[in-house]
Amino acid sequence: MILRCRQLLAWVCLALTACAADKPEPKALEPLEPKIAGRIVWNQKINGVNFPLAIAVSAGAFTVAGDDGAVLALDPGTGRTLWRAEVGATLSAGVGSDGRFAAVVTRGGELVVVEAGKVLWRKELGVRVSSAPLVAGERVFVLAVDRSVHAFDVLDGRRLWASRRPGDSLTLAHAGALLPFQDTLLVGQGPRLAGLDPLKGSVRWEVALATPRGTNEVERLADLVGPVARVGKLICSRSFQSAVGCVDGERGTLLWSKIGGGTQGVAGDEQMVYAADASDRLSAWRITNGELAWSSEGMLNRGLTAPLRAGKTIVFGDSQGLVHWLSTDKGEPQLRVPTDGSPVAATPVLAGTTMLVATRNGGLFAFRPE
Repeated sequence: MILRCRQLLAWVCLALTACAADKPEPKALEPLEPKIAGRIVWNQKINGVNFPLAIAVSAGAFTVAGDDGAVLALDPGTGRTLWRAEVGATLSAGVGSDGRFAAVVTRGGELVVVEAGKVLWRKELGVRVSSAPLVAGERVFVLAVDRSVHAFDVLDGRRLWASRRPGDSLTLAHAGALLPFQDTLLVGQGPRLAGLDPLKGSVRWEVALATPRGTNEVERLADLVGPVARVGKLICSRSFQSAVGCVDGERGTLLWSKIGGGTQGVAGDEQMVYAADASDRLSAWRITNGELAWSSEGMLNRGLTAPLRAGKTIVFGDSQGLVHWLSTDKGEPQLRVPTDGSPVAATPVLAGTTMLVATRNGGLFAFRPE
């Protein structure tokens, strides 16, 4: 069975790669007269980003990592390196940070925790990981590709608990849903969002955002993918190639779910949930009921990242290294800025008024409105 799972996973990766290779040419962009002002205020360089990087924002710092295992904390205002650590191995996932501790996972399956630029401890996981660890409440939580969840003491690496559910024959090697909500740990396990007790790992509730459909296991893949939008008590997420929906995190109940194919996560605010589908068609759904508010085909096939909501705009990076700002009310282009020409490799993040974008070639570009 293990061999079969690996064969299936490899086949899926090859199939998805082939699909990406056959993807139509990006839609040509219309000339844009900027409606807002913004510029690059600093840039840094890391080795490269060929893994699902999640840039951590906490305690007034950006924490990033490169392919070679370098982990850095950067000052948002100046780009100055606050500390740097060398993990000594290539990475499969990262970074999670609470501002004091940072955690990454190596391709060899080792969880590594860093404090103030020094490796604090390492722990063999024995599972494959594609999601950035979560550091919260003096614990490190890890979501594995097989949908198991593991909790460790952040100070000494002691394993506290592991939660496993009956495995499916095929799972998705993609950054998943893992985030805190009040006193509950939220975890994506297949198409379900589960609320776990962070102290014990027991399941408090779970709700399905999608019903997998298809004639084979690949078509029925519907894992929740990150990033996830949290707006008050609402948790909104995308089910891979299936749906977008919102859950009431306090009650553990489904608020709404709408069919919508796509592979990237979502962003949200008090009015809307925003996402791009597999063809990079942009959509905004009303957060209260899932009614479609607007859609746009202005950036079809541009290889968009998941979005970031920033003020009255949503921000995407694309496969040509461009960063796009669009209005939240209609999806109209507001600003477009180039980076180094390589694909934007992580969802843009915001610390105060500074936005950070990371590219596949390792460029770190900080933007600020004027």
